[in-house]
Amino acid sequence: MDNIYRVAENIAQWGLLAANWWQLAVIIPALVASWAAQRGLKRWLEVHSPEGGEGFRHLALRSAMRIVWPLSLLFFVLVGREVLNILAYPHNLLDLAVPLLLSLALIRILLYMLRKSFAPGPGLKASENVIATGIWLVVGLHLVGWLPAIRTGLDALAIRVGQTKISLLSALELTLFIGLAIVVAVWLSGLIERQVLRVRYLSAAMQVGLAKFAKFFLITVALLMTLNLVGVDLTAFAVFGGALGVGLGFGLQRIASNFISGFILIMDRSVKPGDVITVGDKYGWVEELRARYIVVRNRDGVDTLIPNETLITTQVINWSFGDRNVRLKIPVQISYDDDPEQAMALMLEAAKTSPRVLADPAPVARLLEFADSGIALELRVWFGDPEQGSGAVISDINLSIWRLFKEAGITIPYPQRDLHLKSVPPEAAAPFGKN
Repeated sequence: MDNIYRVAENIAQWGLLAANWWQLAVIIPALVASWAAQRGLKRWLEVHSPEGGEGFRHLALRSAMRIVWPLSLLFFVLVGREVLNILAYPHNLLDLAVPLLLSLALIRILLYMLRKSFAPGPGLKASENVIATGIWLVVGLHLVGWLPAIRTGLDALAIRVGQTKISLLSALELTLFIGLAIVVAVWLSGLIERQVLRVRYLSAAMQVGLAKFAKFFLITVALLMTLNLVGVDLTAFAVFGGALGVGLGFGLQRIASNFISGFILIMDRSVKPGDVITVGDKYGWVEELRARYIVVRNRDGVDTLIPNETLITTQVINWSFGDRNVRLKIPVQISYDDDPEQAMALMLEAAKTSPRVLADPAPVARLLEFADSGIALELRVWFGDPEQGSGAVISDINLSIWRLFKEAGITIPYPQRDLHLKSVPPEAAAPFGKN
């Protein structure tokens, strides 16, 4: 009660002391400057981060909008109080303003996070009232000097469970901290979820899975940190978690490995939907990235489910990872009686008939070797849409080569083998007219 009388007495005598007018000289400019700061930030947000925007930057700026006025006012008040303290002028009113402004900033940011975390309704409105009333009540008790006595009384109402003391004060603090931790965790998980939903190459199931995992992880961490903060012994939880982990570890090892591998693939983007890949003897297009596996579809429309761990631990050919241009090598053989230079010119002409063949890099023809059956040539072409497959390109070029060779009289030889017989029985050589 002494504090109440002292505050009332100070207020009554405030106008009687000329030195106290210096506090008005601090408060009024501080109000104007903080109002100007809020207006300036609001105008800037209307241009650079309008309502309805998404992303962490937008939400961070909108959060700052709620607290810029009380925090800027608090800054100016603290500076003014320090100046008055140096000049040996009273600053009791400024001392009163500091906890009030801090409480106002805390209430504003908590209510903003609460509204962004939960759907509107009676429960949300009641929670807002409880938070605001609770904070103002604590601040009021602090200002009148009753808070230490009330804390001591609540702490005295306690029971013991083993070595742990559970008091009414610790129960209230635990409830308060858990509530705040859950609000912050749900708000952060909402930010992460909005970011995940903007990643277009993830399937809807993968997006939901990542968002749920982030929410579960953040809430779990928040609860554990809160329990540790209020002094709850976590040894029992550690023992239970260790036993549960050993029991489930063997059965869930592969699942956990695939799950973590999926996160690695998402982070490094080495494989993503739309890529054309080869894994072992499987070739196709990546349709989806899921929590445990990816879906690869081949040209026949058959989907193959490949575990994420396989993509991390084995060699993967990604035809469209960096440069999407892919080179094809088409082998051709001609007879030794034909002109290889003419054949190579016709092969280059055939490459131009396919609209998918790139002009840069230009197609080239090479003479590889003089093989057993004929002269081995090779046509090398580039195309830039591997997701469409290479079979159609090869087929079109081969048909053009066949047509152009036929018009030019160039033959594609059959496989030839020379058979030398050291001795032939007379009865076997008789049909050939030789002895």
